[in-house]
Amino acid sequence: MTDQSRQALIKGKTATRDVRESEEDVVLNISLRPKKLSEFVGHKEMVDNLKIAIQAARERKEPLEHVLLSGPPGLGKTSLAHILAHEMITKITATSGPAIERAGDLIGILTNLEQGDILFIDEIHRLSKVVEEFLYPAMESFQIDFIIDKGPYAKTIKFNLKPFTLVGATTRTGLLAAPLRGRFGIFYNLDFYKVEDLSRIIQHSAKTFSLNLDEEAAFEIGRRSRGTPRIANRLLRRVRDYAQVLKINKVTQEVAAKTLDELGIDKAGLDDLDRRVLRLVLDTYGGGPVGIDSLSASLNEEVDSLQDTVEPYLLKAGFLKRTSRGRLATKLAYTHFGLKHEDQSELFK
Repeated sequence: MTDQSRQALIKGKTATRDVRESEEDVVLNISLRPKKLSEFVGHKEMVDNLKIAIQAARERKEPLEHVLLSGPPGLGKTSLAHILAHEMITKITATSGPAIERAGDLIGILTNLEQGDILFIDEIHRLSKVVEEFLYPAMESFQIDFIIDKGPYAKTIKFNLKPFTLVGATTRTGLLAAPLRGRFGIFYNLDFYKVEDLSRIIQHSAKTFSLNLDEEAAFEIGRRSRGTPRIANRLLRRVRDYAQVLKINKVTQEVAAKTLDELGIDKAGLDDLDRRVLRLVLDTYGGGPVGIDSLSASLNEEVDSLQDTVEPYLLKAGFLKRTSRGRLATKLAYTHFGLKHEDQSELFK
């Protein structure tokens, strides 16, 4: 591989968790999404329960109960919302919490929904308090109250909505108000995927890309995908680029590993930011404990970014643990960087 080709590949790589996806990424992600529950990989218990709820609702000719989906980014919450619309044979209207700034914005959306339609609100925990309270009667009794005129001439008008299903997605369940959370009839938390499930997703996506990828290569990509399908597909696209530039007809485990190594994704799925976080805890703070605010200031990263996209995987994979005094590096983190582990857990019990 020439230095020029290598530099082109490295320059063209995308971060494993960039928030702002390119138009190409968005289009490709949509094309790779499963269309039906039978195509959805992983979370078998959730899928089976949803099948029963959907069949029961269709037999009663009623809308599906309101659904709340939680979990880290990239695990399939948006895909599930579109699958629910497909299975219920209805239309879906998608928006996000930050996009609905005023109650008037929500009125326009709700009044345009037809019988049984699905309203999908991503990042629902970021709804303003006013909009959130306006949503309560809409979810509960399919009615909205709005006030016209002011002062002594003010009147409250009750408007009846057509029964609909609200599907909310959140990465921060703890930030949802209890009254809003309690109005959802179906609640599921999506956890990180197993490597075997990610491997199946990668093989399916490779067929969509017409990429000749063997099982070992799919497993290698899945192993480094942080348990997240979105990242798995993103890394697969980078492997595809590598194979295309070098005219490789079949992607093997060796090719996949070499590509991901050059992208800075190590065998545990950690990227540069993950390693910076862990090295900061290990080197600067002696393994911890250290508060999230201190980490944020030292790394010049937003607290929300660390809490939403970095911490969940590091905690799940066992590199970090939370204590009453802050984040603490585990023995696995020391081992990963070839350092001697000093057990401090007794200090924080």
